[in-house]
Amino acid sequence: MTNHVQQGFLDRIGIPGTMSWSFLGVLIFMIGCGVELGWLSPFLEERGMSIQQISTLFSVYGIAVALSSWFAGVFFETFGAKRTMFLGTLFCVAGTVGFIVLGLKEMSYPVLLLMQALKGFGYPLFAYAFSVWIAYRSPAHRLSTAYGWFYFVFSGGMQVLANFYASLAVDNLGQVNTLWSTLIFFAFGAVLVLVVNRDDIKPAHNHSASQSVKEVLRGLTILRVYPKLSISCILRIVNSLSQYAFPVYLPAYMIAQGFTTPEWLSIWGAAFISNIIFNLVWGVVGDKIGHKRTIIWCGGVLTAVASLMLYFAPQFVGANYGVIFAISLAWGAGVAGYIPLDAMSANLVEKDKGAIMSVLNLGTGLAVFLGPAIVGLFINSVGGGGVTIIIAAIYLVGALITNLLDEPEYEKNTPASQSASLL
Repeated sequence: MTNHVQQGFLDRIGIPGTMSWSFLGVLIFMIGCGVELGWLSPFLEERGMSIQQISTLFSVYGIAVALSSWFAGVFFETFGAKRTMFLGTLFCVAGTVGFIVLGLKEMSYPVLLLMQALKGFGYPLFAYAFSVWIAYRSPAHRLSTAYGWFYFVFSGGMQVLANFYASLAVDNLGQVNTLWSTLIFFAFGAVLVLVVNRDDIKPAHNHSASQSVKEVLRGLTILRVYPKLSISCILRIVNSLSQYAFPVYLPAYMIAQGFTTPEWLSIWGAAFISNIIFNLVWGVVGDKIGHKRTIIWCGGVLTAVASLMLYFAPQFVGANYGVIFAISLAWGAGVAGYIPLDAMSANLVEKDKGAIMSVLNLGTGLAVFLGPAIVGLFINSVGGGGVTIIIAAIYLVGALITNLLDEPEYEKNTPASQSASLL
C-alpha cells in the first residue's frame, strides 16, 4: 500500500512512479560525469599540457558527445532502455579507467584523447536514452513536467552537486583519487536505474536497426522542410557555448587572480544552482512576455553581459568572492534564458516531434565541441579576454537571429507576442 501511495504522489508531481529510482540514479550518475569539468584544465596544464592541447581534448570530448546525442535514439530503439544505458555506463567506466591508468600515468596525449572520447560517447547514451524512456512512460499531459524533472536531475548532478563534491574532494583526496571516485557514482547510479528500478522497455521486434537509423536521420531531412528549425539548432549551440568554453581557460585564470580551487568550484557550482532555479522562472516569464523576448533579453543579452563581467571583474575587484559569486549567479540565469526554445521548436511541426529532439540534442552536443574549439583557435592570438569577447558577441548575434523564429500559435494574438520582436 505504501508503495502505491508513494507512486501516486510522484505521478501527481510529474515523475512517473514506475521510474522514480531511475531519476535518482541519473542524478547520481551525472555527478560522476561532471566532477572533472571545473578543475581538469589547470590540472593538466600543471602536468605539462598546453592550453591548445587541452582545448583539443575538450573538443574531442564534445565531438563524441554530439555523435552520441544524435544516435542515442537509435540505440534505444535497437537495444532497448536498460541495454542502452548499460552500454553508456560501460563507455564511461572504460574511458575513466583508461584515462587514469593508461593516459595520466605516462601523460600519453593520444591515449588521453581516445579515453576522453569514450567518456564523451558514454554519458549521452545513459542520459538521453533515459529521456526517450520518459516519453514512453509519462502521460502526455505530464510530459513537460517530467522533462522538467529530467533536466533538474541532469543539471543538478552534472553541474551543481558535481562541482560542490569536487570542491571538497580535490583538496582531501587529490585530483587522481577524485577521478577514481567517479566510478562510485557511475556504479551506484547505474544500479539504481538498471537493477533497483524494475521497469524496462524492450526493442520492438518489428523495428530493425535500419529503420531506427532512418527515424533519427529524419532530423536532417526535416531541416529542409522546416528551415527555421536550423535556427533553433544554432540557438541551442549558442545557449550552451560558454558552459563548455569557460572550463577550458577560466579555472586557471581565476586561480591566477587569487581564488583557490575550492572557491572557484563553489562559484561555478552556484552558477548552476541559479541556472536550475531560473529554468523555472524564465518558463513563467516566457508565458507572460513572449518566448522570443525572453530568449533575446533573459538569454542572449544577459548571458553576454554576465560573461564579460565574469572574466573582467576580477581585474578590477581582485579575488572578491562575493562579487564574482553574484556575477556567476547572473551568468547561470542567462544560460537558462533559452528555456522557451523547446516549445517554439516543437511548434514548427505538427508531427515528427522526435526529429526535433534529435536536432536540438545535436545542437547541445555541438556546443560541447565548439566551445573548446573556439578557445583553441583564438586563445593564443587574443588571450582569454579576447575569447570571452568573442563568446559574448556570439550571444548578441544569437539574440538578433532569435527574431527570425515564430512565436507559438496560441501566443500570436497576445500583447506580449505582438511586441516580442524588439531587436
